Amino acid sequence: MIAYLIRRILYAVPILVGVNLLTFALFFVVNTPDDMARMQLGIKRVTPEAIDKWKQQHGYDKPLLLNGAASGAARLTDTIFWQKSASMFVFDFGFADDGRNISREIATRMWPSLAIALPTFFIGLVVYVSFALLMTLFRATALDAAGVALCVVLMSVSGLFYIIGGQFLVSKLWHLVPISGYAGGLDSIKFVVLPIVIGVAGSIGSSSRWYRTIFLEEIGKDYVRTARAKGLSELRVLFAHVLKNAMIPILTGVVVVIPLLFMGSLLTESFFGIPGLGSYTIDAINAQDFSIVRAMVFLGSVLYIAGLILTDLSYTVVDPRVRLQ
Repeated sequence: MIAYLIRRILYAVPILVGVNLLTFALFFVVNTPDDMARMQLGIKRVTPEAIDKWKQQHGYDKPLLLNGAASGAARLTDTIFWQKSASMFVFDFGFADDGRNISREIATRMWPSLAIALPTFFIGLVVYVSFALLMTLFRATALDAAGVALCVVLMSVSGLFYIIGGQFLVSKLWHLVPISGYAGGLDSIKFVVLPIVIGVAGSIGSSSRWYRTIFLEEIGKDYVRTARAKGLSELRVLFAHVLKNAMIPILTGVVVVIPLLFMGSLLTESFFGIPGLGSYTIDAINAQDFSIVRAMVFLGSVLYIAGLILTDLSYTVVDPRVRLQ
């Protein structure tokens, strides 16, 4: 197990290096520091002096990869790549264009994101799996057909409809919760309950239908017929056998949303005024603050790779047939 973990971590290093290089190329080669200065200054006719001053203030006045004017290690370290991209490997994201520390902002904003993402994830997983098991239990019946039709209808509705409709109905008409904003401590509950409900409701259609497909595939296998032949009830077959053997594809799908648990929901946080990482990223894109965007792209890659490793480890827990070599 330890050897497997070490090997997977070593595999992740070149992936992160590749992501870092690609991000660097997109932000500093395709979009040069001069272009960044022009966008930030927001002036139609920007003088070369103003561009040079902005680059010097934000650390973009150095060579990209190799500093020929320096000597020794400074040839590599006194460059934009080393100071703006290589430092991210030790989670030093530097400063935003407005001077704020990006690492401190991430540490502060991740809690509102988690306050929405974690309940949405766990409650949603229970709801989706339960609904899918219900449709599987009554498969090929009118209830199953109605459930599938409902899933298709819910899948066809845009996520913006759930957000705007929920704000109008629950907040504006019924006045049950605030329409937007956020507060710390226990007061945060009244601000996050509606985004959580909308987050769960918005994914019922696609997630439940996908889990139903997994369960239907499992329910036609030989071990299910053997369990029925032993006299087990249909409920016992579903929960003790089908659900257990369907955990590997379920866990594979769960890993996709792991980065979102930390990174937050871009639309939800923006519409509800939640000061999380999702709205932080949107604000950075609107302000063309590429320092923040680079940091969030790299952080998302790290979380996704960590999720893949955790998923592989979880396979051994739910299925003894899987062994990590």
